[in-house]
Amino acid sequence: MTSTTRSLAAVNEPDTVRRLIDEFRAEHPDSAAAAPAPASDHGHDYDLVVRARQVMTTAGIAEREIGVRDGKIVAIEPFGHALDGAETIALADDEVLLPGLVDTHVHVNDPGRTDWEGFTTATKAAAAGGVTTILDMPLNSVPSTVTGAALELKQLVAAPQAFIDVGFWGGAVPGNEQYLRELHDAGVFGFKCFLLHSGVDEFPHLEPDELETYLKTLQTFDALMIVHAEDSRAIDRAPKPDGDVYAHFLASRPRGAENLAIAEVIERTRWTGARTHVLHLSSSDALPMLRSAKADGLDITVETCPHYLTLLSEEIPNGATAYKCCPPIREVGNRELLWEGLLDGTIDYIASDHSPATLSLKDLQNGDFGVAWGGIASVQLALSVIWTEARRRGVGLDKVVEWMASKPADRVRLRSKGRIALGYDADLAIFAPDQAFVVDAKTLHHRNPLTPYQGKALSGVVRKTYVRGTAVDFESPRGRLIRRGID
Repeated sequence: MTSTTRSLAAVNEPDTVRRLIDEFRAEHPDSAAAAPAPASDHGHDYDLVVRARQVMTTAGIAEREIGVRDGKIVAIEPFGHALDGAETIALADDEVLLPGLVDTHVHVNDPGRTDWEGFTTATKAAAAGGVTTILDMPLNSVPSTVTGAALELKQLVAAPQAFIDVGFWGGAVPGNEQYLRELHDAGVFGFKCFLLHSGVDEFPHLEPDELETYLKTLQTFDALMIVHAEDSRAIDRAPKPDGDVYAHFLASRPRGAENLAIAEVIERTRWTGARTHVLHLSSSDALPMLRSAKADGLDITVETCPHYLTLLSEEIPNGATAYKCCPPIREVGNRELLWEGLLDGTIDYIASDHSPATLSLKDLQNGDFGVAWGGIASVQLALSVIWTEARRRGVGLDKVVEWMASKPADRVRLRSKGRIALGYDADLAIFAPDQAFVVDAKTLHHRNPLTPYQGKALSGVVRKTYVRGTAVDFESPRGRLIRRGID
């Protein structure tokens, strides 16, 4: 079956979306107005000065003073230099100044499924976790971000709600090949596709031959394809996940399904010369072939997620559908190999795959893994979750920041994010690495109070977050919408 034989779902058709845009503008005439940037105080050298004994610089932790003007880092001087700022902040001795994190895998689901999540709640949660930039996935919003019109609608919805900077992925689905270039030119950071049913009918998957066709198209304008890599045939032949036994659900999403799909992505990348990225790797079996593909010079990268690096299938209670995600959380031996892959560079970085849903969709009453929605809400907790596990393993905070800030920013070509460096945006997080807390879902900012980390003791608290030199106050959304090449 070729890409030309399947058309867009009705809810994604541009004419349908244009009507929604007209309705939205009529109901929200001021929605496109961006929050004004704070004016510079010209009586001082800098708008903001941050002094800290511990600053995560590109050369490691050092004593520094940071000068910010017009939202940019314009001075980095030794501690005690006495930079002059309209506002000056001195960090406590137990605090480290980090670059704001960049989470390239967040499902905001707005518009269309805002009872699952929304830009207000998602960006507040991100800010509370030290994340200053997110890239929103093209599903599970309605319409999906598969045409220029759908991107325009999503931007209209997001602009007045964003507490941090927000960028967007486009979708690659059967029937939208003609819209890929317009989405690229409108500034999406790349395109997401599935190799099996996505979970929502309005975002159908590509067959492997369709993937190759789309990669050939994307290669002509150097766009990135990001792939949910599980093989639909292997899933179809696996046992059904019905019931409350987690082991049955795990058997329904075997490692082989991931391995087969990743092999397809590698070979289609090889044949087309395109740029690709494997999402949310859970199968450690795939590491050798990814390592080999990189050694062959293929432009392929891979991410994994906090839940695969910290949680264990052996410890998941039956009926605990808060843990359900696809691909699934696997065994302890698998987790250890994922850490090895992260440390040796085969896995490039960590993203949250924040994928929330309503409590009813999680089927909490019955705990049926075959019925419950698969997804974990974790954007607010990701830094603390990873830092807690990394410190236990003797891995430094500098590596955590590399995996969660600089490397994802580099892959999606965010040129001024992910580092504390001259010329970069003053996206900063004040982090207390030794402060402990116990997770209480009711205190988190994401819309639905459910997390598999409930009751877990974690280390590391984000005490304040700055976006472009302005503190996030959780009252006034001052984030911006960003686009590829212009951030």
